[in-house]
Amino acid sequence: MIDYDLELRHHNDVLRIAYAIRASDRVVDVGCGTGQTTRDAARLATAGTVLGIDRSAEMIERARALTSAAHIGNVEYVCANAEEQELPRERFDVAISRFGTMFFSRPVAAFAQLRSALRAQGRLVMMVWQSRDRNEWATSIERALASDEASASAEPQAFSLGATDVAERILDSAGFLAPRFEEVRAPVFYGRDVDAAFEFVSEFSTVRERIAGLDSGPRAHAVDRLRDLLARHQAADGVWFDSRAWIVTAHRE
Repeated sequence: MIDYDLELRHHNDVLRIAYAIRASDRVVDVGCGTGQTTRDAARLATAGTVLGIDRSAEMIERARALTSAAHIGNVEYVCANAEEQELPRERFDVAISRFGTMFFSRPVAAFAQLRSALRAQGRLVMMVWQSRDRNEWATSIERALASDEASASAEPQAFSLGATDVAERILDSAGFLAPRFEEVRAPVFYGRDVDAAFEFVSEFSTVRERIAGLDSGPRAHAVDRLRDLLARHQAADGVWFDSRAWIVTAHRE
């Protein structure tokens, strides 16, 4: 089974450059997961510090272990919901996130808190998915699992910042200035072969819920369709799906 970092390896390369982190920067990483983006930031902020926040205790534990093994000492991790965690005011130079800001239940309030944690001229640099219909991995898997009678589901929260006008309105309301959007088109990696990819995508909450809601007969057909889809995306170096994201940058005054 692969991990999220491997899935997004092409995205990571682009995002690392977009951070433009300076050696003395103090950085907060929202939704840091197992800490790859946090460690990347720490390697850039050699004379600064990085705080990684994630709500998953398991991921934070793994992030701490990986950071210790990499002998990176300018990192701290907090297990918390970033939307609810009170951050020190005007502490950070840069707030970063790799697909960790789309799930805020109160996005304007959450981004306003992030803004208040930034120092004057502090920057927000985040990667978010574009709309679902521009992401092959989402639409093709949904079609594979849907029955002929199934209607399209509501736009999942993962794509809540995919429309630039929506994201811009939220950031403006939160007090951020001059949001900019850079398109990233890069494939996502799901595994070395169909079996590995099937194991991976079966852990997606949307896939799990859709399959669990089917009776045994339709469930078997849905699983067959999903495996057929993965087989059609098998290349010599693994199973890949097209994706599109935004790198969104903004700053506080």
